[in-house]
Amino acid sequence: MSISMPEPTVVRESETSPIALVRHTWIQVQRLLLRWVRDPVTLLETLIIPCLLLLMLDIVVGSPIQKFTGSDALYGSVPMVALVGALSGCIASGVMLGRERAAGLLARFWVLPVHRGSGLAARIIAEGCRIFGGTVVIIGFGMLLGFRFQQGPLATIVFFLLPVLFGLSFATLVIAVAVFTASSGLVEAITIVTSLLMFFSTGFVPLLAYPEWIQPIVRNQPMSVAVDTMRALSQGGPLAHPLTLTLMWSLGAIVVFAIPAAIGYRRASRR
Repeated sequence: MSISMPEPTVVRESETSPIALVRHTWIQVQRLLLRWVRDPVTLLETLIIPCLLLLMLDIVVGSPIQKFTGSDALYGSVPMVALVGALSGCIASGVMLGRERAAGLLARFWVLPVHRGSGLAARIIAEGCRIFGGTVVIIGFGMLLGFRFQQGPLATIVFFLLPVLFGLSFATLVIAVAVFTASSGLVEAITIVTSLLMFFSTGFVPLLAYPEWIQPIVRNQPMSVAVDTMRALSQGGPLAHPLTLTLMWSLGAIVVFAIPAAIGYRRASRR
């Protein structure tokens, strides 16, 4: 006489549980990072072009700026290029997000048993990882050219984290645009904004090199205050004022664009 044993009860994890959010977010972070590593455009925008830009700036304007200011131009150009690399990578990621939206990939994730918040959360975390990795590479290249940290370990850590915060604030803007429009041209047009921020910043040339009428704008625009903060963290100088303005610009952009990005991502996923 055989005795049948009861089958073990399988407890299925709810797709709306916090555990599912963490697990699904981690899986999608891995997907995004792997896709970006394999994408030539993302690598070009994040690593190669910024390093070439830094080398060009050091060769072309490094010596004149050092004679004009008396300090090494790398302490302005390295922070600026790190920020430009973060912004350029966000644009490349935004274009890719628009393509996923147009191809229906976001809609496919919506009908699968996947936590609804994992897609957007994974994209933000992956952006942060990409920005941090790109910053490490750019600063490492800058150190080969002569850039050095002179303000201690704590200032160095904050220096590395600042482009992440700055880049994530810009990423919320790019995500909001990418999920509300099917045109990648609009996302790519944001490159004009990043170019203006770079050319009219204190990291490109010293503030006194600009005409007097535009100096207040250059001094207080987002990239200039971030560059001044990173310069103070690496070389020394006034820190409180530019750091306060950098936090205000970055956190303000996140507050303004986070809700539109979340709403747009949800709408794009349901189409």
